[in-house]
Amino acid sequence: MVSTNQPSLNEVDWSKIPAPQDDGGARHLTGMVVPEVVLGATDGRQVSLAKIPGRVVVFAYPRTGIPGQISPVDNWDTIPGARGCTPHACGFRDLHKDLSAAGAARVFGLSTQDTAYQREAVERLNLPFPLLSDEKLALSHALRLPLMQVADMTLIKRLALVIDDGRIAKVFYPVFPPDRNAGEVLAWLRHNPRS
Repeated sequence: MVSTNQPSLNEVDWSKIPAPQDDGGARHLTGMVVPEVVLGATDGRQVSLAKIPGRVVVFAYPRTGIPGQISPVDNWDTIPGARGCTPHACGFRDLHKDLSAAGAARVFGLSTQDTAYQREAVERLNLPFPLLSDEKLALSHALRLPLMQVADMTLIKRLALVIDDGRIAKVFYPVFPPDRNAGEVLAWLRHNPRS
């Protein structure tokens, strides 16, 4: 069953969803060099964020849902920062051309879901960028990304990174509401062009 409180994956009443608080879990990230970790992407490629030249935007999210399928746990909507992965991804989809025009050479989504599960989301949501799978938590552990445990799953807490030539230039954390994050990233890119 889908949550009776929020029956749609796309249209969410954010006033009924608890906002995540800044737990300090991402403070160390700004300025870090991204480690050379290779992740599978939904376009069939193997991607190392450390090796991509230029400016890269990565938004991380706990997990996308599938319409009509059961939430991973009964109280999913009450976990701060859990709900909103589909609107988060759709925000980056809708602003993808603007993000590119503002200097993002590449845009990626990132979660701990496997690539097959992520491919369904890419197709259903018509995402113009690949999703990266950190199913084995290699990048999450190497960067010490903020994580949360939900049932038997280890999930990345929602955040966004701007990476310049393999070094993290900007971190957006915590992110709420998720559907506005792409606009926040876009505004930052426009105010901080690369020289």
